[in-house]
Amino acid sequence: RCGVRQNLSYLYGLCHYGLTDQFAPWCFETIFDRQADTIVEIGFGMGQSLIEMAQNNPDKNYIGMEVHRPGIGQLLSEVLRLGLQNLRVVPFDAMLAFKKCIPAGSLAGIQIYFPDPWPKKRHHKRRLIQTAFVEVLAQALKPEGYLHCATDWAPYAEFMLEQITPCQLLKNT
Repeated sequence: RCGVRQNLSYLYGLCHYGLTDQFAPWCFETIFDRQADTIVEIGFGMGQSLIEMAQNNPDKNYIGMEVHRPGIGQLLSEVLRLGLQNLRVVPFDAMLAFKKCIPAGSLAGIQIYFPDPWPKKRHHKRRLIQTAFVEVLAQALKPEGYLHCATDWAPYAEFMLEQITPCQLLKNT
């Protein structure tokens, strides 16, 4: 349960740092008011690593995608506290954002760290890393762009490789 102060901070943060699909496709130069490489992190959790990357790389733009409201609120609170200008938040489904909002060949990188492995076989269809989604992600990357995925569960790592390997636009390095 969120208190009034947390809700106000969340709404204020979304107004200033949140992106919507209303103005799709997005122009990153306009959104960030500068020309710089843009990196997307899908599923940033509570946002600590994304905040650190934005702080340590002020020459790059970052977009965090997350649907978990407490994580979005925590990230926005830190963005406001630190006054970060190189980070924006997408508070809705990544598939929708990539299909509708992100232009082809526009991203320097995409990061997916420790997505839910959905270990039960009947839930595998819920896994984020699926061949069709990987194709959508690859099309959003610049020619020299990267897709970086990480998991700490070996069976999911194998599954990820099976899903990513068929994509002709990507190569495993």
